[in-house]
Amino acid sequence: MTTWITICDTCKRDGWETGDMVQTDGERMADMIETAATGLSEVKTRRVSCLMGCKKACNITIQAQGKLNYTLGEFEPVTDAASGIVAYAIAHAQSETGRVPYRDWPEAIKGHFVTRHPPLPTDE
Repeated sequence: MTTWITICDTCKRDGWETGDMVQTDGERMADMIETAATGLSEVKTRRVSCLMGCKKACNITIQAQGKLNYTLGEFEPVTDAASGIVAYAIAHAQSETGRVPYRDWPEAIKGHFVTRHPPLPTDE
């Protein structure tokens, strides 16, 4: 089953306006995550404009049908964070429930979890 990484491409961290402002922090993070996920069959990426977590930029979600889903934030747009996000998404994809044991979490994502959402019901 496919796990989706949804990346907010409008995220701007504090101090963004003092940089070159060519890309938002979210766009830079999206580029890095997309590169890290290239060629993976169990993980897909998509960009959205605003996950409404501006105070915790950069924000992403990890989601799959019938599994626990997560929102993570407060990332710096760096390669280590992007690689950790993709590694966690792979573990999420391989998990039957979406729960990944803490001991298996990449160091780069520890402390970045914002919310956990149960799967949507399959019946009315």
